[in-house]
Amino acid sequence: MTPSRIPTAGPLSGQLMDLQDTLVAIRSGAYLSIAADEALLRRLPPGNWLAGSIPYFMGQAGGETSRQKLFVTELPTHAGTPHLRWYDLGNLHKVALEAPAHGLTVLIVPAFSEVHSLFAREAPAFEDQYMKPLVGWIAGVHLDDLGQAAPVVVNGQTLVFSHDRALAVHIPLPASIYPRIDILNLFRPGGGDVIRFPSTGFSAQECFVNGQLVNLAQYLSQKGIDTRLPLVADYSGAMINVSFKAVDAAAGQVDFYAPVFDDVEYRIAEPVPDYAQAFAQSVPPDALGARWSCNCILNYLYGGLEGQRTGPITGPMTFGEIAYQLLNQTMVYVNLEKL
Repeated sequence: MTPSRIPTAGPLSGQLMDLQDTLVAIRSGAYLSIAADEALLRRLPPGNWLAGSIPYFMGQAGGETSRQKLFVTELPTHAGTPHLRWYDLGNLHKVALEAPAHGLTVLIVPAFSEVHSLFAREAPAFEDQYMKPLVGWIAGVHLDDLGQAAPVVVNGQTLVFSHDRALAVHIPLPASIYPRIDILNLFRPGGGDVIRFPSTGFSAQECFVNGQLVNLAQYLSQKGIDTRLPLVADYSGAMINVSFKAVDAAAGQVDFYAPVFDDVEYRIAEPVPDYAQAFAQSVPPDALGARWSCNCILNYLYGGLEGQRTGPITGPMTFGEIAYQLLNQTMVYVNLEKL
């Protein structure tokens, strides 16, 4: 049987709200995923919500940076009560095991924390990780606050804020509905050199370029590589990015926003001339019914998306995206489909 999208009204993947409208949504008792600046999150009352800090959004009117607005997505409750659960270094590997047998999990992780590093490096090997639908995002801060403020994740039911734990909401769904997770990656591997790494990690000094060991920072400089373009690997047909965070030519070291893996071939991505147009052309028609979404702060910055739209999809612009594993410079969205 061909699945069909569940008909619902309104901006399904969420909307940008002011504080008063958010308070109304919380007091309705709905289960909500919220993204906003930490100071605004601290003004929210207890309720059925989870949140992460970020002030960058793709709102109804386009890309927007705001410390006065909140991005709010209502979570489905088709088959019972969603369950919020904290995850730390000791139990993060259980996030999929503890997910409902049939449902969806949304996970928010604070950037630059040890739990962020652990998820990035080891999530692909977690038990059941690719057997149960898992999406989420990496909480961040305003770029002006980097080094001064730490990203935060919040359990709205208890009003507990954490800089070093991840928070999941496990959402049961009826057997007649299944969540379809899609990733929209504008980048494709370029036709240049093949790059491999001798070890897995968030930074690298040496790498193999077409089989020859070189210093990566020197290679990038000598080739004049635009580091706004990520490394791209083909994971069985899915294009997965690793974005450049910093290149220290003096120290000969390159840092990444996600780990590179030692058993994967990478290439520098082909350029994307117009991000907004590329998103609009790449989003399929059924994305109009997306129930949850996020996109990357690097797409927002490098693509000049302030005031621009990314097709019909709205969501927070984050420090990393999750679709089973950590992603960079990628849009992730979820459709609920009826069998």
